[in-house]
Amino acid sequence: MASSGAAANLWVLLGLGIAGVLLAARKLRRPARPDHGAFIARLELLPPPPPPPPQAPHPLTGLCFAIADALHVSGYITSFGSLEWAKTHDAETQTSPVVSALVDGGAVCVGKTVIDEMAYSIHGENKHFDTPINPAAPDRVPGGCSSGSAVAVAGGMVDFALDSTSEPKTGYIITAGIDSIGGVRIPGAYCGVLAFRPSHAVVSSGGVIPVAPSLDTIGWFARDPSVLRCVGHLLLRLNYADIRPPRHFYIADDCFELSKIPARRLTQVVTKSVEKLFGRQVTRVNLENYLASKISSLRNYSNGHKDGDSKFPSLLALCNAMRSLHKHEFKDQHMEWVTSVKPAVDARIVSNLSEEGDSDIDGCQDVRNKARLALGALLKDDGILVIPTALGCPPKLNAKELSSESYNSQTLCLSSLASMSGCCQVSIPLGTHDKCPVSVSFIARHGCDRFLLDTIQTMYATMQEQAEILAKSNVSSKQAMNEEVAEAAKEKGNAAFKEKQWQKAVNFYTEAIKLNGKVATYYSNRAAAFLELTSYRQAEADCTSAIDLDPKIVKAYLRRGTAREMMGYYKEAVEDFSHALVLEPMNKTAGVAIDRLKKLFPARPDNGRRR
Repeated sequence: MASSGAAANLWVLLGLGIAGVLLAARKLRRPARPDHGAFIARLELLPPPPPPPPQAPHPLTGLCFAIADALHVSGYITSFGSLEWAKTHDAETQTSPVVSALVDGGAVCVGKTVIDEMAYSIHGENKHFDTPINPAAPDRVPGGCSSGSAVAVAGGMVDFALDSTSEPKTGYIITAGIDSIGGVRIPGAYCGVLAFRPSHAVVSSGGVIPVAPSLDTIGWFARDPSVLRCVGHLLLRLNYADIRPPRHFYIADDCFELSKIPARRLTQVVTKSVEKLFGRQVTRVNLENYLASKISSLRNYSNGHKDGDSKFPSLLALCNAMRSLHKHEFKDQHMEWVTSVKPAVDARIVSNLSEEGDSDIDGCQDVRNKARLALGALLKDDGILVIPTALGCPPKLNAKELSSESYNSQTLCLSSLASMSGCCQVSIPLGTHDKCPVSVSFIARHGCDRFLLDTIQTMYATMQEQAEILAKSNVSSKQAMNEEVAEAAKEKGNAAFKEKQWQKAVNFYTEAIKLNGKVATYYSNRAAAFLELTSYRQAEADCTSAIDLDPKIVKAYLRRGTAREMMGYYKEAVEDFSHALVLEPMNKTAGVAIDRLKKLFPARPDNGRRR
């Protein structure tokens, strides 16, 4: 019995050994992936000869590019991220106008890149062509749907397709991808490269397999802002003009609450860059409240929220409307093929498409139109909205988040702002957090693509500089946390003030000051609440503290002037209002107050001076 047991164990060990050898051999037989698995096909489309001097060369001369495999190239089958699709479709007879424009502009097209199956997901996984390797974080997903395009830029691998007879390129590379619900922005953020989603319908969608036409755009990636801008001017057919500086930056604090990365890690880079370049302060906004006030029909799309999601009902409702529109239009475009061919489509896609209870599509379109009007009214022609591009670090391969409804909804909340409004958006890498790329996004109103591209061109170097300074700073984590909590307390104070809960506002502003007593706005805001409570002495003291911290804070001069007027110190009040008028010559409040007070001087023997 013992000998037979030993023999059995020997055979088990021998079997395990053979299996190990076979697995090792299989691993060794796997093809090398010098391009990080970004490409599904190599090709070479050469530009026309350069014009003779003194004519200027083509604008993209020296660049090479790749395209997501949803864009057509004549003579090639567009696989749409699926081998099943490729088997049932013929080679294309025409090339996408976007591809032709880039080639005619002087760039060399070197290949087609992997996308999520049927461009449907946002993670970058593909069972047909394998998941491209994220060069910035190899153990994490690259993001989708245009995963291969982002990977090609991040890894600098596009020029590998050129044969030995081709001239070497400069190393600047661009790729084009499709973005419906985040397909360019999310992989740009996950792979740490610039990613631009243009305004809806400003770039030709001809020669591209549609996903959801109301949401689809053709975006592009680059590692250099000047290249990103150059491509934009060519595809958008823009003339170069004087750069128009932005006047307003709105940081959506509630969107940064969704982020898994400390908000200060991202927002301070923007704040410092804006102050350094433009001498302006950023404005904090609550996008949740703003959308609720502008798009009343959002309440129709709040069904299905979990208890933990109730903090952002309007953002999640906008996301729900986008997902309903995306699913409906995708089914309208491709369900006939799915039904007739019965391909082995990813189970998650099938499950999503088979769900019942589609929302009213006319209602979704109404939300879409109102979202464009709402963001247009906020941003006008010179405003930038700042949000996180994604929730944080890219999820690890095969992580639970990839199939988490809550995680996907929150991620899509952020991308729904531009997708539903049709606004243009750019994702900007800002270094790393926990060894993974992090980014913020700038959004400009629909049609302001040139303005947004110019803004990135102006700010990119400074933002990278500030990101590096912040990463190397010696600010303690406790201090950073205090600053973040203080800012949150100030926002709570602002909300209480708007609701005319003056004492509650004072309490929140006091909490902010205790946590971070070096912010002039906290004192000035508390002074405003004290004025409403007729606590004029405290208001005057707070304004003085604010002015000591920031001598250019106009609101503090106005509020101190008001406090002093109410206490009968007319002369000093006039001095405060006059100072405000020097800082803002068109300030009507200061001008009216000065005229009113000067009429009171003759009636007082002490001329309104403080005794």
